[in-house]
Amino acid sequence: MTYVSRQSVRFAHVDAAAIVFYPRYFEMLNAAVEDFFDEVVGVSFRSLHGERRLGVPTVRLDTEFLTPSRLGDLLDFELGLARLGRSSLEFDVRVRCGKEERFRARQVIVCMDLDQARSVSWPDDIRSHLAARQD
Repeated sequence: MTYVSRQSVRFAHVDAAAIVFYPRYFEMLNAAVEDFFDEVVGVSFRSLHGERRLGVPTVRLDTEFLTPSRLGDLLDFELGLARLGRSSLEFDVRVRCGKEERFRARQVIVCMDLDQARSVSWPDDIRSHLAARQD
């Protein structure tokens, strides 16, 4: 199943040519992942990082920029779960404006113990939510 986070292209996202400056896509993608954890997994980043002391850093990000996005565009960040590992999760990402695909990526995040600075297995409650969403 695919999760969609809808985001508007804001002035802060664009460069002097009024198109999205490519690193801003990564910030918007991070916001989509944060939305996914809050809305699908049921664990906010505040709880995940603060109370549980777990992080989900990106360890791999393969990207392709297809068509520029402009100030005011409404973008749908579509996150599909491509693979769930012991401590990793791979997203298949498609970003669209209407029917037009603008950006695509494969993103791998890892569940990390923030205090030990090492990967750990997904907690059972999080794993069950992730497994239910796997494509």
